[in-house]
Amino acid sequence: MSDDAPSDPSPTVPPAPHRRRPRYAGKNPRRFEQKYKERDPAQHAGTVAKVLAAGKTPAGTHRPIMVAEVLAILAPQPGEAAVDCTLGYGGHAQELLARLSPGGRLLGLDADPLELPRTEARLRALGFGPDTFTTCRTNFAGLPQTLAEAGFEGADCVLADLGVSSMQLDNPARGFSVKLDGPLDLRMNPQRGQPGSALLARLRPDALAWLLTENADEPHAAALAGALAGREFPTTGALAAAVRAALPGAPEEERGLTVRRVFQALRIAVNDEFAALAQLLRVLPACLRPGGRVAVLTFHSGEDRRVKHAFEAGLRAGEYSEICREVLRPSPAERYANPRSGPAKLRWARKAAGG
Repeated sequence: MSDDAPSDPSPTVPPAPHRRRPRYAGKNPRRFEQKYKERDPAQHAGTVAKVLAAGKTPAGTHRPIMVAEVLAILAPQPGEAAVDCTLGYGGHAQELLARLSPGGRLLGLDADPLELPRTEARLRALGFGPDTFTTCRTNFAGLPQTLAEAGFEGADCVLADLGVSSMQLDNPARGFSVKLDGPLDLRMNPQRGQPGSALLARLRPDALAWLLTENADEPHAAALAGALAGREFPTTGALAAAVRAALPGAPEEERGLTVRRVFQALRIAVNDEFAALAQLLRVLPACLRPGGRVAVLTFHSGEDRRVKHAFEAGLRAGEYSEICREVLRPSPAERYANPRSGPAKLRWARKAAGG
């Protein structure tokens, strides 16, 4: 072969197909997963900043309430043992963990099987390993058993932030609000129990009227019970429309408040929240080490009454050496920056040093 002969050409590598970058689905996307840019803060940090500056909570997150007040009450110290009974997004837990090191431990409880793994992963990424931070998917009513199983010999600090988290409120698939239409579910743990739609369909008017009064102090309980009890409402929007239709002469602002109270009352019933809270309040003194502190954040009068009365009874019985005399509320600045903090009330108690 001649040296001048051309060599075999190299195999041609086809160019990679052009792939368009993912695009935000416009101003009015239909799916919740695409609707809010701030659900991806790494890609949309500017949007998150704008949402926060407007005094709103970025979708898919939760802004911890009264953090400074909670930390002042619980006064977590290095080496102590703490419990966050309602881990949620982990905002309070993150602040507690930072103050328990070195040598301290935090046990985080949450019944939500969807949010708990996300929060655990978030806090692990911040450097809080299993030796410092333990989680348990459970309701706080069984706190003594949970403490024992986690190897805790009592707790120096206990926090219970009651109610529903922003992640649950903002996700229409959970059915906690009418911000976007979704199934009328309302379960903290969607893998257990019956959804709100099933509960409402089987309730008699007298039972629903009692529930609305007991769980939400609803002034229109009787009228609403007659219009709603025993009916099928598969979606949050359908129930909200029926509530408004049941009060045709009421101003829209009042009807909107009534819708929120109806959802609150059903959520409390679906999750048996008052029974769980009563059990927690009964076992709390025994779960605290001598000198231990407990703080409870409530978001409506039914919760606050129960906490107040339990702390007063514990003080009379000598289980607590000190309790708050006046309920604490968010500052005006916090209420402005985070409107969801508005209904919050904070109460605390301290166990006797020799208890």
